[in-house]
Amino acid sequence: MDRLIESAKLHSDAFEIYKLDESRNTIEFEDGKLKDIESTIHAGVALRIIKDRRAGFAYTKNVSNNEALVLNAVDTIKGGVEAPYDFPHTKSVPTLNTYDAAIEDVTNTTIVDECRRINALMTSKVNGQINIDAGTSISGIKIRNSSGANLSTRTSYYAITISILYPESATGIERSLEFKKFEEVDDSFLNNLIDLYNRSEREINTAGGRMKILFMPEAMYTLIWRLQNAVSGESLYHGQSPLAGKLNTDIFSKQLSIIDNPIDDSRPGARAFDDEGVPCKELVIVDKGTLTNYYYDLFYAAKMKAKPNGRGFKTLRWNDDRISVKPVPTLTSLSIEPGATGFEQLIGSMQRGIIVCGALGAHSGNIPNGDFSIGLSPGLYVEGGQIVGRIKDAMIAGNIYSIMNRVIDIEDSLHPAYTGYYPAVLFDDINVATKS
Repeated sequence: MDRLIESAKLHSDAFEIYKLDESRNTIEFEDGKLKDIESTIHAGVALRIIKDRRAGFAYTKNVSNNEALVLNAVDTIKGGVEAPYDFPHTKSVPTLNTYDAAIEDVTNTTIVDECRRINALMTSKVNGQINIDAGTSISGIKIRNSSGANLSTRTSYYAITISILYPESATGIERSLEFKKFEEVDDSFLNNLIDLYNRSEREINTAGGRMKILFMPEAMYTLIWRLQNAVSGESLYHGQSPLAGKLNTDIFSKQLSIIDNPIDDSRPGARAFDDEGVPCKELVIVDKGTLTNYYYDLFYAAKMKAKPNGRGFKTLRWNDDRISVKPVPTLTSLSIEPGATGFEQLIGSMQRGIIVCGALGAHSGNIPNGDFSIGLSPGLYVEGGQIVGRIKDAMIAGNIYSIMNRVIDIEDSLHPAYTGYYPAVLFDDINVATKS
């Protein structure tokens, strides 16, 4: 890396070197059979340079060809991309517990055996198809820049997702677990999933209308996506956020507090600094219903004359190769503060309503404005405080700035799900459209 630094100094006013070394093992079980095992390695170097307040960017997986990397970055400066920021002078960050060496000893055989154990336990208790996705990853990141930052981190990760599909259906219910090392799935976790499936196996028809809706953690990203978009420095800069100028304004129910905390190393994947070398810290986005913070990377913080707050990450929503993308404003460690009510109590409080376990079309609708319209995949129907079956061909629609002001209650536990850790949240008076 020292030779790359010297070359970057010669061709730029400022530079940043981002080095990634990542290995992944993924295992896929479908209907009780091993479908796929895949091992991948992502390694490379990305270079950002600034010359005359213009940005250049290049990346390579050939780490021995430093000169070509620098010249490619220099060549991209001709595009005239503005660089209104300076690379951070980050000297120290907190030491986090992000890596468990036990991950090194986990073999694919170990994970396959665990998937078979889970499948054997569940097939004797349900009629649906059982699918399991599991895998490990080890990631090392190093960042050096011309301002003196010299940072590194190493993380370990094991995750497993278990789903049960309803007969003759492509929909079902699922739950995930995340750890820093391999751990067997507790039987109580599996039995809870089995119980929820069995209570909802019967397909029923019912009239739609306005009713109580319980969003499961696995469906919560439908709502969170809209909030993430609205409080991003990128959306604010482009005039696309309905929350512009609304800091310290009540936007949601006072029961809702939403926090992004990358330095919480009780969860896997914690980060003391972002992918630009800016220190991370806890950021309260919504405090008891009140909007308290926006989030920025270096570029949009500079454009909005705000301080960067450690949210510049190489986001991989549609891209599997982090080294090839530039940082953008990203919330990586979101959670909703849990309430004090058990999951079964939430169901028991629903005289008539639907549990949203999954969403079809979560990306549709006017996301910047907070609108959504989703198919329920599946939606479990509750009557008299009991799950009586599942609804086919049902949809719900609304706007997050309306329904997130109608929170009835919040579950007392957090669960790992897409985009964060969430409890189940019960809302009132949401419109449901059904085929009947």
